[in-house]
Amino acid sequence: MKTEGTFPLNDGRSIPAVGFGTWPLTGAGATRTVGAAMQAGYRLIDTAARYENETEVGAAVRASGLPRGALFVTTKLRGSEHGYRSTLRALDESLERLSLDAVDLYLIHWPLPRLKLFVESWKAMIELRERGKALSIGVSNFEPEHIDALIDATGVVPAVNQVELHPEFSQPVLRAYHSRKGVVTEAWRPLGKGSSLGDPVVAAIARKHGRSPAQVILRWEHELGVVAIPKTESIERMRENLSIFDFKLDEEDRTRIASLDRGARQGGDPRSHEEL
Repeated sequence: MKTEGTFPLNDGRSIPAVGFGTWPLTGAGATRTVGAAMQAGYRLIDTAARYENETEVGAAVRASGLPRGALFVTTKLRGSEHGYRSTLRALDESLERLSLDAVDLYLIHWPLPRLKLFVESWKAMIELRERGKALSIGVSNFEPEHIDALIDATGVVPAVNQVELHPEFSQPVLRAYHSRKGVVTEAWRPLGKGSSLGDPVVAAIARKHGRSPAQVILRWEHELGVVAIPKTESIERMRENLSIFDFKLDEEDRTRIASLDRGARQGGDPRSHEEL
């Protein structure tokens, strides 16, 4: 199984092309599942303060026996911690739960524009990067106007924007904006809620390549330059989701998958989402 593959970030670092999402894993099961994912070959592990599983993820990282430099750990600032001082404090608390000196990527989880504090949080994240507590910084669920506000205020472009992305909601306008700005697109819910897996178009392409529907979708996202972070508790599917680097889609495949976009957002809208 070939598991290599990274994308360059705008700060000179790189990010694994496929990672492991940890929401909504909790408790001892989270530690076991994340540990199994690392054994299967995952090196990007994605968590968040809001997931309330950072302690369990940190335990899995320690138990893995892998060198810290071999792993890329992401966590996120929850909405209730927006603001300059609270962002500084929030990462310290996340690092304590993770038992890490630094995270590889720290993201603002949602912009929460009603609070009007995400720019202040971004200024704090720049300081955290300068202190070496967050090696790269970025955002999650941000629209272009939110990212523009960050850049206008600080001149610092996020390395990553983690957003909902799957065949039924492929975000072409946002991806084009990211490309212009040098922001890596990262997909949460990269397989949708499973609806795309049963689509006849995806099934036909999977048969053509002798692959699973999930592998076809993840390969399509990889060829778009998108980092995907699928979550599964099945070890077989963990391995399957990583095995996307030894085949390629052709132009017809990519066009057919792109045609599945219905603008069908399944999660929250960043312009109105209020979860703290």
